[in-house]
Amino acid sequence: MQSIILQMAALILCGVAWRILKPGDLDADNTRKVLTSVVYYLLLPALVLKVLWAAPLGITSFMISVLAAAGVLTAIAISSLACRSCRHTGTVTGAVVLAASFPNATYMGLPVLESILGETGINIAIQYDLFACTPLLLTIGILLARHYGQDRHQGSMLTALLQVPPLWAAIAAVGLNISNTTMSAWLDQWLSMLAAGVVPLMLFSLGLSLRWDTWNPKQLPALLPVILLQLFVTPLMVWGLASFFNLEHQILTGIVLEAAMPTMVLGIVLCDQYKLDTGLYAVAVTLTTALSIFTLPLWFSWIS
Repeated sequence: MQSIILQMAALILCGVAWRILKPGDLDADNTRKVLTSVVYYLLLPALVLKVLWAAPLGITSFMISVLAAAGVLTAIAISSLACRSCRHTGTVTGAVVLAASFPNATYMGLPVLESILGETGINIAIQYDLFACTPLLLTIGILLARHYGQDRHQGSMLTALLQVPPLWAAIAAVGLNISNTTMSAWLDQWLSMLAAGVVPLMLFSLGLSLRWDTWNPKQLPALLPVILLQLFVTPLMVWGLASFFNLEHQILTGIVLEAAMPTMVLGIVLCDQYKLDTGLYAVAVTLTTALSIFTLPLWFSWIS
């Protein structure tokens, strides 16, 4: 696990170095936008289609979704109460609740689980995100952002969900899986070729998104619940709930590690759109990602 995390950290650091050095005068934010768009609209849907088409879907998939949703919803409740007791402003509260509740289940979780659990890990990461985290982010997450943010414009949450290409790929894959449609060898190889680019580009893009320029020591009280919930409380709670489901050890390991992932990068889009504290959220992503390099091996050793 340590060597895997170090390899991933090295690739993330390549993205951090790119942000500092700007090779070819390419700005880090613009570079990240291009790379993440390629992953989001082309490569990740290919990976989702390939994996879920052949994945064993059943009661285990339902359990993964339930546990993922329980982790997110519990974190929302606890972080909301914590912010209320600390009397943060609405923009800070919204950013903290989003940062503390939604894990980086795909961009960080998928590479970690693939390295540890192989195809099973990819399957868990995709289902954890697309069957629970992403739908919750684009429904409850948007409602929270609207409630705490300054921009109250009304947009359709259904429209937001329909604009998620990996979700469409998941729906198509589940349909093909259930109908027992056979994937041709040519299509399998083509999807594998596209899917191979997902992990390195995700990790490199994650490095491009990390930034300390918005850091302020006064933010620490607001960041503390984010760190505690994302990296410790939520995975512990999910592990406790999972013990009632009698899951296979590989599945349990994958679910708990997903719950222990750092803050989701995608949430910064909601912070921008609804005028939440984007700087605080960016620091939360950076700080939890850096700390997860040390906490993820701990969780893996505890589960093992």
